[in-house]
Amino acid sequence: MKFIDEYRDPKLFNWLLAAVRKRAGQLNRSITIMEVCGSHTNAIGRYGIRGLLPENIRLISGPGCPVCVTAIQEVDAALFLARQPDVLFASFGDMLRVPGTKRRSLEKERADGADIRVVDSAVECLDLAQKNPDRQIVFMGIGFETTSPAAASVVKTAKSHAISNLAVFSVHKVIPPAIDALLSDPLLSVDGFMLPGHVSTILGTAAYSIIARRGRAGVITGFEPVDILEGILMILEQIISGDVKTEIQYRRGVKEEGNPAARRILNEVFEPADSHWRGLGMIPKSGLVFRQEYRGFDASIRFDIPAFDSQDASGCRCGDVLKGIISPPECPQFGSACLPRNPLGPCMVSAEGTCAAYYKYQ
Repeated sequence: MKFIDEYRDPKLFNWLLAAVRKRAGQLNRSITIMEVCGSHTNAIGRYGIRGLLPENIRLISGPGCPVCVTAIQEVDAALFLARQPDVLFASFGDMLRVPGTKRRSLEKERADGADIRVVDSAVECLDLAQKNPDRQIVFMGIGFETTSPAAASVVKTAKSHAISNLAVFSVHKVIPPAIDALLSDPLLSVDGFMLPGHVSTILGTAAYSIIARRGRAGVITGFEPVDILEGILMILEQIISGDVKTEIQYRRGVKEEGNPAARRILNEVFEPADSHWRGLGMIPKSGLVFRQEYRGFDASIRFDIPAFDSQDASGCRCGDVLKGIISPPECPQFGSACLPRNPLGPCMVSAEGTCAAYYKYQ
């Protein structure tokens, strides 16, 4: 606890806030910084950081919540898989309340009798498969580079132990192509990126080279209030000096090289593929599918998943929130038709969702 307290120290926080305000006063324009991590969005709301910044620094949230960016077609496919006979469907808890077409959700399917289990890790599915040999265990592989190596490791273990009743429905996505898509969006102007701490423990810094090549600042930042203010200050220093690059503020968690071992196992089991992101559309090479030698564990191959006429709830602007085009209060459904207990879209569901964070803290 003492270690964490250092990053919540009020004196250090106030010193950094004064430094940010001083640097902001040296700018001759307003700047926009995007946080690309749902945990950052939550922390910024929790500590009231957005309201403490100078008026010429605007923080916006990006597609950093893996539950939120899961396309509605993928949600509908998950609902289909969960309804299949003899299937035990396993998922992280945040996914259960995400509405698909016609407002169905895994939570509602479970209430109607589907065997849907909440797991904290993909590893738990190995135990489920061994204890239920007469059932097909389908794990919904969701998340960015933080969770996908664990799914890869589980599949590799299942193959080596001849566990044939385990399959993964991979909706895993990777962050760098999404950042590239944001930088190419003519409707969006971002001066700097507060880059995700957890994802970067795997990726390191090299994966973000596109940001500096496009003339933007980038800082991999931790999740405590001192971390976030220092990350903002480092972004301002880059913008003022003109020396843009990818820096690490979160040195206690991230190394320049990331985690090569995790990347190796990830690349052994998965390969890049085009993937649909809620709000951002189809992004080339932004998803993960099984390589040929592991495709026997691919739930989308093992089960005949039909095409769906998937449609988001009318009036939900979760996609625009994920792109940073609007803030949650600018959506007419926010706080009225769309509430945490009755969400229209995933941004109001997940603990890392931008709408959920705004509703809770603002």
